[in-house]
Amino acid sequence: MAGRPRGKDNVQYMAKEREEFFLRLDRGGTIRAVAAELGLSVDACYRWRREAGVSTARGVSRIYTAQDKAEFFRRLALSGNVSQVANELGFVRITCYKWAHQAGIFTGKDTRAQRAKFTRLRSEGISRAEAAKQVGADKRSAQDWDKGIRQVPGGRRHPDGRVVLYRQAAILAAVKKPRDVYSRGDAVDLTRLEAPIDARFLSLVEREQIHDLRSRGESIRAVARTLGRSPSTISRELKRNTTTTLGYLPYAAHRRAVSRRPRKHARKLVSGGGLRTYVGEKLARRWSPEQISHRLVKDFPDDQRMRVSAETIYQAIYIQGRGALKREIAAAMRRGRTTRKPRRDPAQRTSRFVDPMISITKRPAEAEDRAVPGHWEGDLIVGTMSRSAIGTLVERTSRFVALVHLPHDHTAETVRDGLVKTVSGLPSTLRQSLTWDQGAEMSGHVAFHVATDMAVYFCDPGSPWQRGSNENTNGLLRQYFPKGTDLSRWSAEDLAAVALALNNRPRKTLHWKTPAEVFDQQLRSLQLPGVATTP
Repeated sequence: MAGRPRGKDNVQYMAKEREEFFLRLDRGGTIRAVAAELGLSVDACYRWRREAGVSTARGVSRIYTAQDKAEFFRRLALSGNVSQVANELGFVRITCYKWAHQAGIFTGKDTRAQRAKFTRLRSEGISRAEAAKQVGADKRSAQDWDKGIRQVPGGRRHPDGRVVLYRQAAILAAVKKPRDVYSRGDAVDLTRLEAPIDARFLSLVEREQIHDLRSRGESIRAVARTLGRSPSTISRELKRNTTTTLGYLPYAAHRRAVSRRPRKHARKLVSGGGLRTYVGEKLARRWSPEQISHRLVKDFPDDQRMRVSAETIYQAIYIQGRGALKREIAAAMRRGRTTRKPRRDPAQRTSRFVDPMISITKRPAEAEDRAVPGHWEGDLIVGTMSRSAIGTLVERTSRFVALVHLPHDHTAETVRDGLVKTVSGLPSTLRQSLTWDQGAEMSGHVAFHVATDMAVYFCDPGSPWQRGSNENTNGLLRQYFPKGTDLSRWSAEDLAAVALALNNRPRKTLHWKTPAEVFDQQLRSLQLPGVATTP
């Protein structure tokens, strides 16, 4: 049925297809999604819905007051960023842009002064890359400015008058995660939806059975016997949740039953009173909701009306438009947020690299207890504005240091080549493994492993202590390479001199031996010629 071609010459559908459409729509999908899934015409599906009189529930539009709009323009005058102000106030971003456009405020990025400065620098003989760097422009914009190309809605205009429009199909083809599923709201946990709440309530599975049995022509009493329910229960269910045009639909019936379940009650902090005043005063004094909730028991031990949970206070702060607590009080929160920050399940996070990483938990035990030499830890120390860097390698057993010269940049390819060049001079027995953090500079770890035969393990996110030796060494290196300096000014010979100085500094953890002495001892124990010497 889904493979049947649809078009202007083939628009007749059978009753079975119409029935299947409403069954799929009943499960909560949008009209467009169901039409695409069944291979039906979207126009025909919309027409069926209109003829059946089935309405689609829509969210209640938020109403903004004059004070809300005035506060938006006040903050916009300070920051000039519509999206930032919308996030701070918890407003809909598109609504804020509409207000700005109606007020005649330009919300785009004005590059006229930047472009004029770039043109002037180019006329003075400065290269395109250097001029773009000075004005803070990206490579593509600098190239367009150099050629006299200007941006127009939907494309670009060349100096000779040609207008090149963007190809939407090519742009969408380059999107990493295109939207191919159309749905309303967040994902629904089907397990939770289908789980029976109590034996007194009809479950979704039972409602599906009612639909199937009634479709086969079974009587109410026969359905009741099959489900083990009273006939009056089945009768009430059919009377309450049957639509006049489409009959009984199980998912729609379940949603209608759930919508009747809540019992409306006033929120504690919506109306005025002593509890609201107490909470507002403590929030103004920068108390946390948890502190307020527990302190109420101490201050009012016999007054049960002065009780509120920390979650209720958080909801009063973060749920906008309900008049519970003012945003000025919300701004006094420790994190300064006026909206809740969504938390993502670690299992759903996008992987940092294309090639799968090997976790540090799979590193052999011999590397953990430092019993066997040849296991290294690595990282980058970066210079001012993260424009320069030096690679650092530390052998876990001897604390021997090797520095990687990165003269131009610290991209994944440059770091990979620098590491390969540094460790290639080591014996194979001293190239067991390398432990790194999850920095993007190590995205070429598979190519590094192929070139050096060294296993690469990655630390957990935000866990620098898992590379303790390397972190400690980086702190020592800052004596030679202070923070906020351009690290590219040091040559490879300078890095070798610093590494030599550190490797000949006695260490308490080595019983006052130097890393070079321990490293030489390791080499002699392997009956290999020494590569590290002491003066």
